Amino acid sequence: MTRSIRADAVLIQAVIAGALSFAHLHDLAAAAGQAGWKAWAYPVSVDLLLVASWRRLRYGGPARLAWSWFLIALIASLGANVATAGFLDLQHPPAWLRFSVAGWPALAFLGGTLLAHQPEPGPEPASAPAPTPAPERPEPSISAVPEQAPEPVEITPPEPASVPALPEAAPPVPPALLDHARKVAIDYRARTGAEIDTATLRARLGVPAPLAHAIAAQLA
Repeated sequence: MTRSIRADAVLIQAVIAGALSFAHLHDLAAAAGQAGWKAWAYPVSVDLLLVASWRRLRYGGPARLAWSWFLIALIASLGANVATAGFLDLQHPPAWLRFSVAGWPALAFLGGTLLAHQPEPGPEPASAPAPTPAPERPEPSISAVPEQAPEPVEITPPEPASVPALPEAAPPVPPALLDHARKVAIDYRARTGAEIDTATLRARLGVPAPLAHAIAAQLA
């Protein structure tokens, strides 16, 4: 029960303060030449700018921007309260006051637009789980001595067995050459008294050695 009474007292105090500030802003706007509904729109504009900037400060956002427009709206409200307390002659308002009141709608529109179009911060993305480190592989021991590879054994291929050379076949002797060789051998025996040898027969006939040997064999 005590808590509800305190809340109601604060609410009543806020209503009274808001009503007084609202009335002072209306009187200042009316004194600066804003008549009719225009004079009532000025306090609404100032109070809405205060609420918008305070909401931006409370629920997050660019603090510098929100504080700037909050102070501008607070100065406008506080200045109207002070000006209507007799510090200014509202019957003959100065030129700077009329200039400030006339330029306030554009300034308030700019502040409200900037505050309304600032995106509110969303929930922070969940951080991804840290990757599991891969198991470390054991490093090979440096002190281990590698086994020496066996030296290659040279294998000498066996030498091929020597094959005895076959005797060359005696070339055939033409009959005419054999008759001529007989005549040469008879003539050599008649002059020298000895049988003709193979070298002499070869030289006389002008034939290769195998053929000379074949002829000599047939003449013997």
